[in-house]
Amino acid sequence: QVQLVESGGGLVQAGGSLRLSCAASGMIVSIGDMAWYRQTPRNQRELVARITPGASTFYADAVKGRFTISRDDAKSTVYLQMDSLEPEDTAVYYCHADRISSGVVWSLSIKYDVWGQGAQVTVSS
Repeated sequence: QVQLVESGGGLVQAGGSLRLSCAASGMIVSIGDMAWYRQTPRNQRELVARITPGASTFYADAVKGRFTISRDDAKSTVYLQMDSLEPEDTAVYYCHADRISSGVVWSLSIKYDVWGQGAQVTVSS
C-alpha cells in the first residue's frame, strides 16, 4: 500500500538546522502537490510549505527565508530543510501529498490526501 514515511526529526538548539525527509513507498508513478504541515498540542495544524510537480513553492510567512522545500521525484521524496531554527518552530511536522499514482501504467491506482506519520521537531533555547 502507498504510504508516506517521514524521517529526520529530532532535538536541536536554537539557530541550528534539521532536514526532514518524506518518502512515498510502493511502485510510485507520479505524485501531485506535496506539502509540510506542523502542529502543536494547543494549535491547529498549519501549512508550512508546499511544492508542485513543477517545483513551484509556497511558504508560510513564519518560515519564509529560513525553510526550503524541495522534491526528488526519482526517489519519490520531499524534503524540508530547516535553518535558523527557533523555539517557536517546535512542533510535530507532517508531510502530505494531494495525489499519488502507483502501480503499472496499464493498471494504475490513485490515492488522494495521503499523510505521513509525523516527525517531532524540538528546538531548545
